[in-house]
Amino acid sequence: MAVPLAAMWVVAPASRRQRDDVTHPFGRTEVIDNSLNPDFVRKFVLDYFFEEKQNLRFDLYDVDAKSPDLSKHDFLGQCFCTLGEIVGSAGSRLEKSLIIGQTAPNSRSGRSTQSMSNGGIPSKKCGVIIISAEELSNCRDIATVQFSAHKLDKKDFFGKSDPFMVFYRSNEDGTYTICHKTEYVKNTLSPVWQKFSIPVRGLCNGDYDSHDFIGEFSTSYRELSKGQSQFNIYEASQTKLHAVAFAHASRRSRMSVASQHSSKRTEGPEVINPRKKMKKKKYVNSGTVTLLSFTVESEYTFLDYIKGGTQINFTVAIDFTASNGNPSQSTSLHYMNPYQLNAYALALKAVGEIIQDYDSDKCFPALGFGAKLPPDGRVSHEFPLNGSAENPQCNGIEGILEAYHKSLKSVQLYGPTNFAPVVNRVARFAAAVPDGSHYFVLLIITDGVISDMSQTKEAIVNFVPFRDYVDRTGNHVLSMARLAKDVLAEIPDQLISYMKTRGIKPSSAPPPYTPPGLQAQI
Repeated sequence: MAVPLAAMWVVAPASRRQRDDVTHPFGRTEVIDNSLNPDFVRKFVLDYFFEEKQNLRFDLYDVDAKSPDLSKHDFLGQCFCTLGEIVGSAGSRLEKSLIIGQTAPNSRSGRSTQSMSNGGIPSKKCGVIIISAEELSNCRDIATVQFSAHKLDKKDFFGKSDPFMVFYRSNEDGTYTICHKTEYVKNTLSPVWQKFSIPVRGLCNGDYDSHDFIGEFSTSYRELSKGQSQFNIYEASQTKLHAVAFAHASRRSRMSVASQHSSKRTEGPEVINPRKKMKKKKYVNSGTVTLLSFTVESEYTFLDYIKGGTQINFTVAIDFTASNGNPSQSTSLHYMNPYQLNAYALALKAVGEIIQDYDSDKCFPALGFGAKLPPDGRVSHEFPLNGSAENPQCNGIEGILEAYHKSLKSVQLYGPTNFAPVVNRVARFAAAVPDGSHYFVLLIITDGVISDMSQTKEAIVNFVPFRDYVDRTGNHVLSMARLAKDVLAEIPDQLISYMKTRGIKPSSAPPPYTPPGLQAQI
């Protein structure tokens, strides 16, 4: 029986000083005694970035001694993947075959070396590893609140007050931090403020400009969550209303508030102006504040949708206009250097290799625009790179690159640079899937001379100039990583915004399963 242990390594890309990728040890699981199907308990906590390619390596060992040196143990196999690949798998659960004979870690240097410690055959499959990703559960609740006030103190000499409410969250040390301020309601002593939403966990910045203090009171998240009731009518003393950031159910908070008329006044937490109370013996309060409504909803994250099965459908459109230059000349952006990728291929590869992890079939439509097509020289602004109008999808990023290179040999660069046809094409496909199960991303790679910008500028959510990412030192790996990061960084927020405006909630993640063979869940 084996005594397995798993080790995780983070693979950093080559840098200017280091030509090869550098592998850093990240963590090890516990040792499982006498098991061919270990289920590891220890978890590894990583920061996840959708817009970055985060390479990982997992190595399995059969522990033979108490030595911490991994080279002293029998190497069982390894697998390579990205964090995005794990997250983008069904239920954020990736199953991959373990391979022997590729590379094994040198525990001292962190570099990869050939390993045949157990007499294995190069690239021999030796079981399966199952890697699960789970988002750390932070409080994601969003509270939507509305207050009103009644008979607040008059603060203006010639008119009524212009009251507003300021909310403070209580800190662990007994101090308070501002987290929200309502709008002003002009010339009234019985204002009704608009509803506002605030993260239960979060803080908001406010300003501390001098205002006339109307009153304050204290309450808690638990009390507010009871909604409109006799418990949520607050008496106010002359003060500026200090309101609550709802960060913890049992934590008290201060509120400076002015609220609307309440037809029935019942006892509740007082909103008192300490100064006025000290000066006037008959002082009661500076008005009352009423909680009109209080609702709490969970805020869904990007990973909630991905884990629930939302697929990111990636489409690429490449500029084949004459402004790119003759592809046979080295000055052209389409020039095919036998020793390195051109600018279009570099950009496509940098972005595509990240986003492909979130599409289960890895088949992507690839289009071209601005070229004359054979045999009749017809100008097209929406032609498939693979030549198939019925099925323009290419198999993976390498399939797109292959189709792109073939198209360069068969079409004639022409013009003008019109985006509208490819934008409308993808928009039609997106409109046909309104349930949130698919989210469509169109990557347009162009030389920047756009003819129909006025028709398409509203549809373009992000524009990144490629020239800003050309590394003159020749390190394309780092420069393309920065390009991909800036191109893709906004997609998670855009997806969440799209789902939220349409009221689409993430589907439930698929139930866990137990495949046959060697298993290791990390």
